[in-house]
Amino acid sequence: MDKTSVDWHGVMPAIVTPFDATGAIDEAAYRRNIEHCIDYGCTGVVPTGCTGEAWSLTLDERKRLFKLAVETANGRIRVIAGTSAVPAPEVIAMNAYAKEVGCDGVMIMPPFFPKLHSPEDVLCHYRMVSDAVQIPIMLYNVPGYNVNELTPELIARLADIENVVAIKESTTDFGKFYKTMELAGDSILVFTGQLSLYGVAAIEHGAVGAVSGAPNVLGRDSVVYFEACRDGDLELGLRLERKAVELWDLYLANGRNLYPSVKAGMNMLGLPGGYPRMPLRPLGEPDLTELREGMERLGFDVRHADAAE
Repeated sequence: MDKTSVDWHGVMPAIVTPFDATGAIDEAAYRRNIEHCIDYGCTGVVPTGCTGEAWSLTLDERKRLFKLAVETANGRIRVIAGTSAVPAPEVIAMNAYAKEVGCDGVMIMPPFFPKLHSPEDVLCHYRMVSDAVQIPIMLYNVPGYNVNELTPELIARLADIENVVAIKESTTDFGKFYKTMELAGDSILVFTGQLSLYGVAAIEHGAVGAVSGAPNVLGRDSVVYFEACRDGDLELGLRLERKAVELWDLYLANGRNLYPSVKAGMNMLGLPGGYPRMPLRPLGEPDLTELREGMERLGFDVRHADAAE
């Protein structure tokens, strides 16, 4: 299995997991999110990644979200399940379930708490996971959370593992992204996770798509943005990149956490963001007012209050 074994491309949002005020998963809202992504023209969804607050979910809850995503997508778009975990047996169990319910692939971080001794430890982890279940694997490199960063040189070695077909590269260092493209771009499909930081440059240099939390709020604009870059409309691509960058800066301003900000932004647009789950808390004032006013300045049609929906 290699990158030619799958037809993965375009915008595949890392979707949020909407919770209600008690912390329970709002399954109806989750299904609506997937329907919105289909309406936007996205080519897939990635449940239970970082934006999906996977760290707050039990394994059974994550499996439930895989099944709901497959049922809701119903073959219209791809479902790439986030199955990252520290112990390989947990990853393997979730990969097996993802395959059983019909997911098109899985997205896996390296073990993300213990600092591993050498790159060989990371390679061993992915080989063990790949050998156990035959399902296409998207690597996930997000150095801010990984602990064990996937360097371009290591990614090139991981690309030789049988079921590895793609990577979500979320490094904030474009030099490393560029080097990953140079070393591994011929072997695996490269998706940028930084649509709101250097999306234009990533796509111009060969990224086949984006797996990002940005489309949860940008919606159809994220697809137009990707297609403009892909098709050479640099003026439109740069204009939409500027909007995405300013939105993400707004989310993180004044010490705000990205994930509650994304959900608050969705709720303000009448989209089913819902509540975050502890230890994350919903935004309060003055953050909600700052977010609402900032989104209005960026041209968003903010008609709704701050209530989670």
